[in-house]
Amino acid sequence: MKSNFHIALYYLLLLFISNSLLAQELPPIQKFTPTDYDGENQNWMISQAPNKFIYVGNNEGLLEYNGAKWIMYPSPNNTIIRAVNVVENRIYTGCYMEFGFWEKDAFGKLQYQSLVHKFKESMVEDEHVWNIITYDEWIVFQTFNRVYFYNPVNGATSIINSKNGISRVFNIGNVIYYHVNHEGIYKIEAGKPRLIVDNAVFENDKVVNIFTIEGGLIIQTRGLGFYTLVNGKLSEWNIPANEALKRMNIFSSIQLKDKSFVIGTIKNGIIYLSKTGNIEYELNRGNGLSNNTALSVFEDTDENIWVGLDNGINCINIKSPIRVFNDDEGKIGTIYASTVFSGFLYLGTNQGLFYKKAFSQEPFKFVEGTAGQVWSLFPYKGELFCGHHSGTFVIDNDKAVLVSSTPGTWNFKGIPNMENTLLQGNYNGLNILIKDSGNWGIKNKIQGFDNSARYFEITKNNEVWVSHGYKGIFKLTTDKNFSIVKKVFVDPTIQIEKNSSLAKFKDYILYANKEGVFRYDCTSNGFIKDTLLSPIVTESEYVTGKLVVDDVQKLWSFSNDNISYVTVNDLTNQFKINRVAIPDYLRKGQIGYENITHLKNNSYLIGMTDGYLTLDISQINKNKNYNIVLNAIELNNVGGSNVNADIKKPGAFEYANNSVIFNFSVPVYNKYNMVQYQYKLNGRYDQWSEWGTKPELIFENLPFGDYNLNIRAKIGNQLSKNTINYDFKINRPWFLSNLAILLYLVSIFGFSLMMHKIYKKYYKKLHAHKQLESEQLITSIKNEKLNQDIESKNRELAISTMSIIKKNEVLNSIKKELKKSKNTNNNPALKLIDNNLNDTKDWSFFEQAFNNADKDFLDKIKQSHPNLTPNDLRFCAYLRLNLSSKEMAPLLNISIKSVETKRYRLRKKLGLEHDSGLIDYILNF
Repeated sequence: MKSNFHIALYYLLLLFISNSLLAQELPPIQKFTPTDYDGENQNWMISQAPNKFIYVGNNEGLLEYNGAKWIMYPSPNNTIIRAVNVVENRIYTGCYMEFGFWEKDAFGKLQYQSLVHKFKESMVEDEHVWNIITYDEWIVFQTFNRVYFYNPVNGATSIINSKNGISRVFNIGNVIYYHVNHEGIYKIEAGKPRLIVDNAVFENDKVVNIFTIEGGLIIQTRGLGFYTLVNGKLSEWNIPANEALKRMNIFSSIQLKDKSFVIGTIKNGIIYLSKTGNIEYELNRGNGLSNNTALSVFEDTDENIWVGLDNGINCINIKSPIRVFNDDEGKIGTIYASTVFSGFLYLGTNQGLFYKKAFSQEPFKFVEGTAGQVWSLFPYKGELFCGHHSGTFVIDNDKAVLVSSTPGTWNFKGIPNMENTLLQGNYNGLNILIKDSGNWGIKNKIQGFDNSARYFEITKNNEVWVSHGYKGIFKLTTDKNFSIVKKVFVDPTIQIEKNSSLAKFKDYILYANKEGVFRYDCTSNGFIKDTLLSPIVTESEYVTGKLVVDDVQKLWSFSNDNISYVTVNDLTNQFKINRVAIPDYLRKGQIGYENITHLKNNSYLIGMTDGYLTLDISQINKNKNYNIVLNAIELNNVGGSNVNADIKKPGAFEYANNSVIFNFSVPVYNKYNMVQYQYKLNGRYDQWSEWGTKPELIFENLPFGDYNLNIRAKIGNQLSKNTINYDFKINRPWFLSNLAILLYLVSIFGFSLMMHKIYKKYYKKLHAHKQLESEQLITSIKNEKLNQDIESKNRELAISTMSIIKKNEVLNSIKKELKKSKNTNNNPALKLIDNNLNDTKDWSFFEQAFNNADKDFLDKIKQSHPNLTPNDLRFCAYLRLNLSSKEMAPLLNISIKSVETKRYRLRKKLGLEHDSGLIDYILNF
């Protein structure tokens, strides 16, 4: 009967736990799937290096996680690695028929070295290494049949054999214990095992772990719970969780630094026990864990819990100031409002109003009658108002009383100096709520304003400010009874912005959009930018202009990377801006409807689309030392795989490898800590880059030269303690090497010498050509002058010829006139005229002018035709001048017909053929 009672009690406890989990606020969990780490499903022992890198034994090999990237190192013999332990800079691992250690080489890659050959005895057939621990300088490898001891300092080895299977080996207080199936617990003393506990409990069950307790040990079994061993006496550990744990199949466990416990089970996930043995919470697949089978648990240096699962790896931020309530199934919906009122936590969502006892593990319950969209929750003088799509409700514990059916109640504000009166903003304007005879109801709608009033504030002067997302900011002046709007002022200077908002903080009316925070200034009757508050809403990080003022007068805002809040120093009355580094993609809030509620002390609730976060702001900005680590350098090898470079010394890379890849990370494992990186490459980019989340830099086609790379990180809002400083150079290409330059100089010198000779020859030839041109120019000038002289003489010849012609024409005319008179006294005059017509002086003058103009013509034709008379030569000269018969007649003092006869006779003397022209012959002679 007692056993049945315990079973019934146990199932009732499980039922309570499962129900309470519906409302449990649990630590954040980072989940890594086999796809993420590129390995097999099962994961075994987990350990951490001094640089905070995480190492996990996986069915495929050894996993390394540097905070940004998983790297798989295949098992040395392609078998399952179950045991991992990092000691200083060595990662000791064990698998089937093999154990040894891994060390980083100069390129940042792990290289394996076996230790099996160090032992004189070979391993037992089919041995698996299940556990690795340390003892002083020794490394202890545990298999099912043996315990192997190896001293890395002096190379000493030792082996302890067991007839029965060894389930686990432990180092407790620098003493080695191990459990042997069907025998009990052994302790190694003076190098020899001694059985210290042979109780039937340990003969029939396996020991999962052993912990210290004042005066003795705590022993955890797989299926029989906890036991204590004090002064040689074994007894059950009397803790509240022991009976529940007996019903679970425990596979792994650890005791944390704060003396609490984390227990990994085969099918119940993770159990977290307080140091007094109470079950604080259970993590399983139903509430966030990836898998219910926890094969290993490990606490890292930052107090995160790593869980090696049957399918995946999880990191639980158990000490995080953030707790998460997940509503993955959507039973509650997106949270738009929350408040703690009368000992209850209320959540207003798109599905209605839910509540539970505040700060308890009770499940949330639905407030009947509130199905639909809840916009706001407003405590007022001991009563809770609910702004709902269907109207206004007053909430009394688990009951909702409808006090106004006006649709779409956005929010409420108390009116100064008016008791039991509220200003209600809704879809269609503003209403006045009043309490009369203990009941709330609508007194009146404020006439003259019919716009949606989601954001509104009221001042001490009873001026009402309303912000409309599409129309701007209204300042309403009403009558003293708030029945009608007497004056509406719309501020034309303020920019209308999507997701902007209005709030009253420290009696200031504030408006926020992507340009910053603006404060109403009474003097200028307009909004001016508040330079002290604007840093909480910046354009570069803008997501929303939503401002929230909580019940302790903190002003909250929400940006892409942070949640910011403003406090006021009570002594100096100065604003102080505080930032909580929770990025928008992790907050998962409804943009434009962000909400945050003060719960108690420094604890706040932030609504999300699938649950909520609770946040203890007193634990947020505790400074921690974060280090950024350079993990690898790769050189792009054109036409082949990348080449690793030494990360421990400055690099000197060939020009063919001038595309360089740098991998780096910060080993930080808090889910809500966003890591960003910034770099500066002195020698090319001398200014710090923008912040980015990619843990890799790729520089392509760098010119040759010297470079200095600086990389730093920002974790949340805190800079890393160190900065990566790496010097490297890109060598000159072969065609710019010293030898090549020397060859270039020699070639240039030779080419210059050759060109000098070519140019010398060329200029010599050019000089001769120029000289020839000069001589030709001189000759041309002389010829031109000669031509000018000839032209001048031709003009003289023409003038003389024309003068003779005119003179003879005049004399012939006078002669004719004298003959007509028949006067004998005219004979002397006629004789004088005849003498002048046959004057040899005219011919001499003409002959001289003709010879000057056409030198040697007469001599040449006379030489060719010696039978020509002087008259014939004279006639040839006139023909040479291309004179007509009419023009020649006066010159010869004969008639035109006689000229023609003379032409005929000359042809015969010259011996010209019938078809040969006389003029052409004379002109071409």
